[in-house]
Parts: sequence; C-alpha cells; structure tokens
Amino acid sequence: MPVVATDTNSLHSQNTTASGPGPGPLPRSGSSFYPRGPTFSLDTFARRDFIVKDFIESLSDGTAPQNNRRSGTTSQAFDPKPYIRAFEHALNRLGSLSEQRETHESELADAVRRAEAQHRQHCATLQTKLDQALEQFNGLEQGLDTDANIQSHGTGGGNVALQIGERLEELDRQKRRAEDAKFLIQCWQDVSERGDLSHLEDIRRLGGGEGKVRCAQIARQLLRISSRLVPPPSLLATPITPRTPHSALNGVNGNTNGLAPDDTQGMTDIQRQRKTNELIERFLERLEKDLLEQFDECKKQHNERGMRDCAVALHDFNDGASVIGRFVNQHEFFLDRGHMITEELAEDREAWERAADPDAEPPAVESSLRSLIDEVRLVIEEESFTIKHVFPFYEQVLVTFLQRIFQQSIQQRLEMVLEKANSISPLAFLRALQASRNYIGLVVEDLKQHGLTEHPDPVSPHVASTLDQQVEDLFIPYFAGSTYIDMEKRSLEELYASLLYRFTVYHSRRRKVPTSYLGSLGQRGKELLNSARDNYVDRISSTELPAFQKTMLMRIAGIRDDSSDKAEIEVSDKDGTLSLPTAKRMLKWLAEAVGRGLELSGGSETPKEVAVLLKLLLVHLGEIYLDTALDAAIESATSQESSSSKSEPDLSFIPTLRPCITILHLLLTLSSSVLLPLATPTITLRREMDKDLLTHRTRLEDKIATLRTRTIDIVLAWVSKLLARQPKSDFRPRDDEAMAGLESLCTGTCSSVYDFLSRVHKSCITSLDGSGNQTPFFTDLAIGVRVLLFDHFKKFQVNLAGGLMVSKDITRYIELLKTWPVNPSFLAGLEVLVEVGNLFVIGPEALMERVRGAGGAGGGGVFGAGMEGRREARGYIMRREDAASIGVQMVLSAL
Repeated sequence: MPVVATDTNSLHSQNTTASGPGPGPLPRSGSSFYPRGPTFSLDTFARRDFIVKDFIESLSDGTAPQNNRRSGTTSQAFDPKPYIRAFEHALNRLGSLSEQRETHESELADAVRRAEAQHRQHCATLQTKLDQALEQFNGLEQGLDTDANIQSHGTGGGNVALQIGERLEELDRQKRRAEDAKFLIQCWQDVSERGDLSHLEDIRRLGGGEGKVRCAQIARQLLRISSRLVPPPSLLATPITPRTPHSALNGVNGNTNGLAPDDTQGMTDIQRQRKTNELIERFLERLEKDLLEQFDECKKQHNERGMRDCAVALHDFNDGASVIGRFVNQHEFFLDRGHMITEELAEDREAWERAADPDAEPPAVESSLRSLIDEVRLVIEEESFTIKHVFPFYEQVLVTFLQRIFQQSIQQRLEMVLEKANSISPLAFLRALQASRNYIGLVVEDLKQHGLTEHPDPVSPHVASTLDQQVEDLFIPYFAGSTYIDMEKRSLEELYASLLYRFTVYHSRRRKVPTSYLGSLGQRGKELLNSARDNYVDRISSTELPAFQKTMLMRIAGIRDDSSDKAEIEVSDKDGTLSLPTAKRMLKWLAEAVGRGLELSGGSETPKEVAVLLKLLLVHLGEIYLDTALDAAIESATSQESSSSKSEPDLSFIPTLRPCITILHLLLTLSSSVLLPLATPTITLRREMDKDLLTHRTRLEDKIATLRTRTIDIVLAWVSKLLARQPKSDFRPRDDEAMAGLESLCTGTCSSVYDFLSRVHKSCITSLDGSGNQTPFFTDLAIGVRVLLFDHFKKFQVNLAGGLMVSKDITRYIELLKTWPVNPSFLAGLEVLVEVGNLFVIGPEALMERVRGAGGAGGGGVFGAGMEGRREARGYIMRREDAASIGVQMVLSAL
C-alpha cells in the first residue's frame, strides 16, 4: 500500500526531526496524504505557559486527511489510523525525551558527587593548615616565654626588651633615690655640724625652676629631721643662746652662710639642733618667697608647666595658702576691672522711675551690675581651665577664687545698686532685690552646668554648695528677721494710702449722721479713714521722703505738687464711689508682693509673711474701702427712709452694690486660692487667717444684705405714698367721666407707680450682678408690691366702670412685674391680682358661679380655701358699688 508507506516514511522523518519550540503543527509535505504530527522537545515542557490540554489538542490537530477537510464531506466513515499513528509518534518521542532526561540527570548527579568530594577534601586540607599554624604560634609563644626566663641567652624578643627597659628604669629610680639620700645626708651634716647651706643655696640660685622645687623638697625633709631631733622647749635644761645675727646668713661660700666655727664651740647638742632648726626655717622662708616670685614670672609668661611646679612645691608651705593667695589677689580681674566695682551708677532716670511705678512691669537687673556679673561668669569659666592645669589641688583654689569674687566684687556692686534703689522708694528696692537675686541665681546655675574645672561634666558637689552658699551670703542681710516683710508692708501701705487718698478725704467730709447704733458700728471705719488720711499727709509732707517716691505717690493719689494743703484738696462724688479698676490695682500689687516673697524668702517664713499681707489687704480693701462705701450707702438709705419729703427718693446709693459684690468676690477668691494655701504648713496661723477672713466676709455680707433690705423698704414706702394719692373717683367715675376713663390705658396713679418701678428696675438690674443677686432682690420687691396692691384695692368703692379701670391697672402692674427676674413660683401668684379685677367686673350670677366652682365646698376661689381665703374674697366683693344688691348679698352669704 503506497499511501501507507508514504505515511510511515513521513512519521520516521518526524521522529528524526526535533525542531520547533512548541506543540503546534509543522508544515505539511505535498506528497503526504496525512499531515505530520507535531514536534516537541524538553524546552516545550519547561515553558511556564505549558498546559496539558493544549498539548493533547496539538497532537490531534490536523490528523484527518486534508482532502476531507477541504471538501467538507462527512459521508466517509471515521478512520482512527491517523490518530493512532500521531499518538504513537508522540509516545515514541516522549520515551526518547525521557531517556535523554534520565541520562542528563545521571550526569549531573555524578558531577555533584565529584564536587562534594572535592569540597570535603579542600576543607580537610584547610583544617590541617589551620592546626599547623596554631601549633607554630603556640610553639613560638612558648619559646618567647622560655627566652624571657633565660636572660643569659640575650635572645628574648619584644618581651625581653620591655622587661629590660622596666628594669633599667627601676635602677635609674633607685640611683636617683640613692643620690638624693646621699645629698640629703650631706646637707644635714653641713647644716647640723657647720650651719652651712651652701649646697642648697647653689641649687636654689643656679638650678632654675626645677632646682628650686627640688631644693624645697630637700629643705622640708631637713626640717622634718630636725624637728624630730629637737625636744620641746620645756625639756631644755639650759637657756637658749641668742639667735645668730642675720648677717651670718648672707654668705654662700665658706662658713658665712651658717654658723661660724667659733659660734658652734661651747654649745650643747640640743642648742645646736635648735639653731639648725631655725636656720632651716629661715631658708624655707626665703625659698617660699623665691618660689612665689617664680610663680608670678611664670604667670606673666603664661608658663603653666612652671606654675604647676611652683604650686606643687608651695603646697607644702601652709597647705598652699601663700600660692593660692598670690594667685587670687594678683588676678587681672581684681587689678584691671576694679573700676567696674567702684564706679558710680549710671543716672538712668527712666529705669528708676519704672522701678518705682507699681503699675509698670518690674524692670530687669541694673545694667552695671548685669555687666559685672556677665564679666564674672566669663572670667570664672576661663580661669577654671587654668586653675585645673596649674594646681593639683584645683578645687581648693577654685573655691577660694569664687569666694573672693562674690564677697568682694559682686557684693560691693550689689550694695551700691540696692542703696540707690532704696533712695528711690521701697518698691524700687524690692524690685531691684528680686531682679538681682534672680539674675545671679541664673548665672550660678549656668556655672554649675558648665562644670568649671569638671567641664563638660557638672561641677562637683563641694563647688556647687559653695556657689549656693555665696549666693545666700549675698542676700542674708536683707532677709534677717522681719526685715524683708516689713519693707513689703511699708511699700504696700504707702501705695494703698496714695490710691485711696481721695476716697478717704471724700468720706471723711461726709455729713455725719445722728448718733445711733449704725453710727457706733461705723465708728471704726471713720477712725481708720482719719488715721489713713493723716498718716498719708504727714508722709507726703515729710522731708525724709525721696523725691522720686514723693512724685510717684502724689501721681497715684491724683494730687498736684503745687497744692499748699494736701488735706484740703477738692474732691467730687466720683472720688467717693467704689471703682473696680482701683480694687484690681490693689490686688495686683499684693499678688506681685506674694510672688516676690515666694521667690526671695520662701521656706518656713512664708506663712507668717502671707498672714501679714492678708491682714494688710483686709484692712485697706475690706475695711477702709468696702466698709466705708457700704456705710455711706447705708447712711444714705437710712436718711431716705426717715425722710418725710414728698419728692421721689434718691436711690443713687444703689450702684454701690455691684462693684462692692464684685470686689468682695475678688478678695475672697484671692485669699482662698492664693494666700490661705500658702499658710497651710502652719496650722495655727492658717486657722487665725480663716477666722479673720470669715469675720470680714460676714460683716460685709451683712451690710450688703442691710443695704438691699433698706432699698426695698424705701421703694415700697414710696409706692405706698403713690398709691395713697389715688383719687376715689378713679374707680367710681360718674357717667360722664366713665367714657373718658375707659379710653385711657390706666389711671394716673398706676402710671406714676409704673414709671417709678421701671426706673428702680433699670437702676437695680445694672447694680446687681448675676441671677444669684438679682432674683432674690426683685422677688422680695415684687412680693411687697403685690401686698401693697392687695391692700390698695380694698380701700376704694368700685362701680362697674371703675372695675374696668381696676382690671386695666392690674394688667399694667402684672405686665411690669413679669419683666423682672423673679422666682418662677411668684409668677403663678400674679393670677390672684387678675381675679381681684374680675371680682369688680363680673355680675352677681357669674360671681356666684366663680365662687362656688373655684372654691369648692365653702372655698374661697383663687384666694385659697379656709377662713383666710374667704375673708380676702369677701373684702373685695364688699367694695363693689352693688354690694347691697340681693345677688351680691347671696354671694357674701355663701362666703
């Protein structure tokens, strides 16, 4: 079968061809009836987008004969042979690829095994080499140690050389000690036997700085030897021979430096040792002077090494007191900057006026003192570096240096500044004291953080305590005992007296009321007023008062300097009224004093100082200011209440209530939130302050309540007078007057009462602050007005037209009372007034129904049940013009 043979050959040709990356069909041969199957390789299965389903479809793709596909006929039966051949070809190809894959895997596995074997061999080789290197190192180290122990071989290496060097240094030190010991013994023999110090003199003069240091050490050793050998003077049996003349100590060579040979003859051993001791001491004195001079020379040359050598040598002389004193006393700061301490203060008039003005902000520290303190800070920071490098005992030197600067430089300038401030005013002194203390404290804290000799670390505790102690010592004189609080008290007293001067003058001239109980209650206030006024006039007129302070006090008091008689100045009603800004100024000044006291004094004295300030505030703000104003208002109210004048009462005293209540609230707030907590550590003092504050509060609140009550009485008394002027014809008009009366909104009397109460409401609503004060006052006043109206309408005979006028008046009154800030429960009671008007208007039948329906069994309607309610209703009904009619009589009988 040629067709089959052709297909078989094409299949074999496909087996031998392994090209093409994917499972897609290959180009067909023109001589083949069936299409060739797809070709694929291992890369086909390695692709990421390989899908088995697509691969199977590609194997079956195009297996049908091409002629059939072109003709599109379907009558021919299905022939599976092409598919079988295609899948056989695919299976053969897959088998071949599988074999190739296994072969490749075997080759890779062999390569991995060979690589692992080589890696293990390489690691073993490296381990062997490392072990050999460690063995060689250990052997070399053991060999070096062995060579170091065997010094005779001379082949010790680095350790041997190091040990040889250390040994040589030790031998050199021993040699120097031996030479020093030899020289010391030689010097002792010379000075003890012949009184000769020529060897030490040679070293002192020719040895330079190091020679003088060495000479000092040897001389101190000689002095110790001599001191041990010389017994106390009490044990000497023979008198001491006179001291060798000073001329015997002026030579260098021969015996001219010490004792002459003739002088040593005939002396006992003890006397000779005493002479030797004196000779060494004199030499040490000369040596100390030389070292101090050398220290000064090194300081001028900025030779810190030489300064340190001298300081070390001089430390044995009185523990270095001489060199410390020389360094501090001859410091450039005290020599070159002395003018900064003693020069006069600059005349900065504006700054001093600002310091004396209590309403101005406290000024900063005085300029010259500030410059000096800044200079001191820089000098201390710079010199601390030098002190640390020059002195081994640098902390002792630094402490002495700090003490000298604070006690001499800063203290002198501070005293000048405070003396100048005290000549201005007590307030200027206190502010200058506060500013100086704060600025010096800030500088001290900066020095602590800088570290000085411990820079960059903070200073040592000893230096820190020294700085704190120096600051305390500067200000101790100004806080001893009660000095400080007395100054604060005097300052506030003068300021308060100036501020309240015109107020006190006004009220001292006020017309005196007749002697009464109220007059006795206000007697203390009058005494305080007169005392404050007289003291202030004496203080202003005093020649001891500084000009600055006098000008400031007169400006606060509002007095011209050219006033001849300060006690007879012109005052107005405004000067006698309470002022909230004035009270705030007084509280502000006191708060400044409290804050200043906490900054400056503090500690256990704070409760006592706060108690003094509270008492001062209660006297001036409580008694002199508030008490006096309330007494004046009560006196004015009393005079209005007792007056028989037919004119409207003067209620000008009512505006006193609002500032008085506000100032009292501020006083109590400051006392309870600031002053009393500061006195808590002292329980007894705190209780006394609470008691004083409660006493003043109770007295002031009682006077405020009295003034409110008097005001209500005066208003109600005038309303009663106005109501008494009501004509009887208003509620019983004739027929010709009825129409004219009905056209008006209310009667004339009602209009007068309405206008008066409106003015009272306007005045009181601005004089009482807050609903807590307004509501009780207006409620009490409204109740009183309502009672007056109830009584008023019982006094008139009312006809029908008059009843309409009664209703109009009542409506007008209710309209006014509803505009007041009264208690809500009172508003419900106003309906009773409406019912009063209705009692005069409605007819007898309606009146009977109203009485029976509203009052119930035997009730009295809106007047309430019981006898009292029925009596009230009966009183109004009986004032009806038709009260004698049968219908009204039946109503009265029902009541």
